[in-house]
Amino acid sequence: MTNQPSPHFASTAIIGVGLIGASLALALRDRKLTDKIIGIDQDKGVLERAAALNIIDDTASSLEQGVSGADLILIAAPVGAIGEIVAGLRDHARDGAIIIDAGSVKGAVATAAATLPERLFFVPSHPVSGTEQSGPEAGFASLFEERWCILTPLNRTDDAYRGAVDTVAALWRAVGAQVDIMDAEHHDLALAVTSHLPHLIAFTLIGAADDLESVTEAEIIKYSAGGFRDFTRIAASDPVMWRDVFLHNREAVIEALGRFTEELIALQRAIRWGDGKALHAAFERGQVLRQAIVEAGQETASPNFGRDQKGDEGSEQN
Repeated sequence: MTNQPSPHFASTAIIGVGLIGASLALALRDRKLTDKIIGIDQDKGVLERAAALNIIDDTASSLEQGVSGADLILIAAPVGAIGEIVAGLRDHARDGAIIIDAGSVKGAVATAAATLPERLFFVPSHPVSGTEQSGPEAGFASLFEERWCILTPLNRTDDAYRGAVDTVAALWRAVGAQVDIMDAEHHDLALAVTSHLPHLIAFTLIGAADDLESVTEAEIIKYSAGGFRDFTRIAASDPVMWRDVFLHNREAVIEALGRFTEELIALQRAIRWGDGKALHAAFERGQVLRQAIVEAGQETASPNFGRDQKGDEGSEQN
C-alpha cells in the first residue's frame, strides 16, 4: 500500500453520532478533510445535541436523504444494525461512495459488505480506540491519535477498490492513527483476546461482586481498590454495542474464553497447592506484557495510570 496525501471529501455522512461517530466528525473538521458533515441517527435528541455542539452541519430524517450525496459514509452503529444499514446503502448511496465502519467485529461486517454492488467501495475498518463514555458529548478530535486502525478489505481485486483501500488508509492516518491490514477472521480472533474477553471478564466480575450477599453494595463502592475500579470502568461501556459484539463474534470469543479458562484453572490449582513458583511465573508474564504495551506507546508508564492525586481517570482508551 502506498502512502497517499490526506484525502478530502466534499460530503461525509455519519450513521450513528455517538463517541466514535462524533470523534471522527470532529477530527475531519479539525483537519479540514471534509466540507460538510451530515448526521444520521435514530435518536433525534442525539442529532440535536450533535448539531448544537457543531459536530455536524446538517441532519437527515432518513438514510436515503443522508447518504444520497455523500462521497464518504461512516457506519458507527452497533454491529447488529450493519445488515439493515448496508441494505439501505445498496439502494441509496451514490456511485463511487467510500463506506467505512468502526465495529470491533469484522467477519459479520465483511459478509454484509460483500452484498453491495461494485459501484460502492466498502472498506471495513476498526479504530482500536474509545472510552467507556457514549453519546456525541463524549467525542473528541484526538481520539484516534497514536492508536491503531485495522482494515480488513473485501476479497476484491479491481483497481478501483484497491484505490479505495489506499484512500481509507490515508484517511485514518490523517486523523492520527497507525494503520494495519489483516483478514477479518484473524482480526476477530485477535480482538477476542485483547478486547472482547477483557470486557466479558469485567462484566462477569461486576456481576459476581453484585451477587455476594456477605458484601454490601456500600462496601463494594467504598473499598473499590484500583483493580476493581478499573473493571467497573470497562463494564460501564455501551451494553447494546457489547451485546452485538458477543452475538456476532461467538466462535472467536469462545476460543479465547477456553484458553482463559485453562489458565484460570492452572492458577486455581497453584493457589490451592501453595505453588509459589507457578504463581510468580504467571505474574511475571503480566509484568513483561505490561512493559511491552507501555514501550509500544499504547499506555502511560505514569503511576496510577496517569491519574492525578485525587484519582481522576481522565479519558483513558478502551
